[in-house]
Amino acid sequence: MFERILIANRGEIACRIAATARRMGIETIAVFSEADREAAHVAACDQAVPIGPAPARESYLNGARLIEVARDRGAQAIHPGYGFLSENEAFATAVIEAGMVFIGPPPSAIAAMGNKSAAKSLMARAGVPLVPGYHGERQEAEYLHAQADSIGYPVLIKASAGGGGKGMRIVTAREHFSDALASCQREARSAFGDDRVLIERYVQRPRHIEIQVFADRHGQAVHLFERDCSIQRRHQKVIEEAPAPGMDAHRRAAMGEAALAAARAVAYEGAGTVEFIVEPDGRFYFMEMNTRLQVEHPVTEMITGQDLVEWQLRVAAGEPLPCSQESLAIDGHAIEVRLYAEQPERDFLPSIGRIDHLRLPQASRFAIWGSEGAPRAAIRIDSGIRALDSITPHYDPMIAKLITWGADRQQAIARMRAALAEVELVGLACNAGLLSRLMRCAPFVAGDLDTGLIERERAQLLPTHAQRADGSIRALAAALWMQRAAAPGAQRPQTDWTDPWSIQTAWRVSGPASQAVTLESEGQAARFSVEFMPDGEMSVSEEGHITRIESLSRAASGSVVSAQIDGVPRRFSVHERADALYLFDRGTHYRFVERPLGRSASERAGVPSGACALTAPMPGKVVSLPVALGDTVDSGQILMVLEAMKMEHQIRAPQAGRIGTLSVREGDQVDEGTVLLVIGPDVPPSTEVTVAPH
Repeated sequence: MFERILIANRGEIACRIAATARRMGIETIAVFSEADREAAHVAACDQAVPIGPAPARESYLNGARLIEVARDRGAQAIHPGYGFLSENEAFATAVIEAGMVFIGPPPSAIAAMGNKSAAKSLMARAGVPLVPGYHGERQEAEYLHAQADSIGYPVLIKASAGGGGKGMRIVTAREHFSDALASCQREARSAFGDDRVLIERYVQRPRHIEIQVFADRHGQAVHLFERDCSIQRRHQKVIEEAPAPGMDAHRRAAMGEAALAAARAVAYEGAGTVEFIVEPDGRFYFMEMNTRLQVEHPVTEMITGQDLVEWQLRVAAGEPLPCSQESLAIDGHAIEVRLYAEQPERDFLPSIGRIDHLRLPQASRFAIWGSEGAPRAAIRIDSGIRALDSITPHYDPMIAKLITWGADRQQAIARMRAALAEVELVGLACNAGLLSRLMRCAPFVAGDLDTGLIERERAQLLPTHAQRADGSIRALAAALWMQRAAAPGAQRPQTDWTDPWSIQTAWRVSGPASQAVTLESEGQAARFSVEFMPDGEMSVSEEGHITRIESLSRAASGSVVSAQIDGVPRRFSVHERADALYLFDRGTHYRFVERPLGRSASERAGVPSGACALTAPMPGKVVSLPVALGDTVDSGQILMVLEAMKMEHQIRAPQAGRIGTLSVREGDQVDEGTVLLVIGPDVPPSTEVTVAPH
């Protein structure tokens, strides 16, 4: 077994690998970019070496530098994690040529499966079922258009070198094909350096089911059953679970054998994932093989009791597989959700910034078993992010993976609901609300899954307006806000007093004083009048409705508030900043800020009446700008395309009108909040506006 390995990755991935290596007595070397100097994975490893600037291409993707560090520090092997260079044939070859072990499949297997078109041809020869489509080498736009026409719409355009949902477009009608192809190719060039595509018939209401396979160099190969990854947004996974709901033994065996046939066709070694698209009637087709461990591997570990990273290390060291196919069995059900820094209501745009406050549910134990067979945990947390860390545009915006296990699917769902209710995050947006709603969505709970579920249930899962706090929560927020304002530094109302000069509330000798504040939450502002009584009771008035707050107290940490609100005991988590107050109520998050009444938000921003200013939703590069100053545009028309985190984000017109201000050019790099353009019914081309970032 290896004595020392270098982990050529970052964040949660590096933390996960380091945990197993430490348990096995293997020393680990971390690498970090300038942006990750204080990152969790740096502390998780035995050594840490700076690798370059923040952009991944200058640090984590610098294969030569990684090999140099590994050789200088005496590493015997390099583990690429499950991203970055994990599926890079050239890097795997270079590691081997440098005299070290690449903890992954042979370079030949990576090459065979790295090009999706070539892989499909190989799978056809191996007898693995394929979706009808075009997987050839010709890439002229007109020829591809003709192939799509012959397949029949809807079709799916996919980057040949793609993965992770990047470089994919669904085309429902012939007239949309050319624009979708161009967009797909731009994204593929940016993400993979290769703009070749393949075209397939788009399967209606498909499920995405993948099989975990493992093979060693002694000719043994097994599958560790399936994972259902159908719950997706923008072709990227949101929830994964194992086993797949409704999977019968016959279909499981057939898909397992097809996956093993795919692995044998390329003389596979190590961990791999064979992904299938499954029709409602159960017919399945090979989609791709990821020649690495997957982000969602924990659900397989939870139902099998096996540590798949340990398997990787042992196979790479030349040992045989730890288990035979006959000795593997499914025990219970596991669900994983990906907690992302993103804005679901804004087409899942990543949210960039610092995490001021983060609370995750406590894991029942670190749920990796290995050969010693430690007991199974009910909840596991895999994360490389901590409070005060920042989510940057350089890397994936995932904060954590929450994984729950149950004796059956319903118990796993119930435990996930409870886990998500404990999540607290302040500083940027996250998808915790969406995940909680998914755990209560009737089709999901019933196991009626397909890749279009989120979009189909959009009204329930992605409401246009966030849930407004009820009257008692609003009253408590006003009371806490005014308590803080009336008594700077006080943690609670002081009721044990001996003279009127020592009291730290708004009480006056002539009676309780009434103080007013206007608070805004979820875009809705309300004015409150708060009275503090000598006995510590508070009376909060909102538009004539009175709420009585008694026995207001805080836990020793100051982060939990309890009170009797109109006689009903309530308990909340609270986080306070100078400019905002956050209340957390059983998984629902509320943010309150003080706002003056009067002018509208547009008037405060300086936008002319009837006009609309569009700002950059996140840092990015303008890669397409099909409009010009003075153009008349229709509502919903694409105005520009921003590229951020190697994905494209379309900026569409929210209303019809004329472009009066255009402040960017194609190729410009813009910051979040930058004014891109202004549209209005009568906006002259000379209009100048200033819009504060939001």
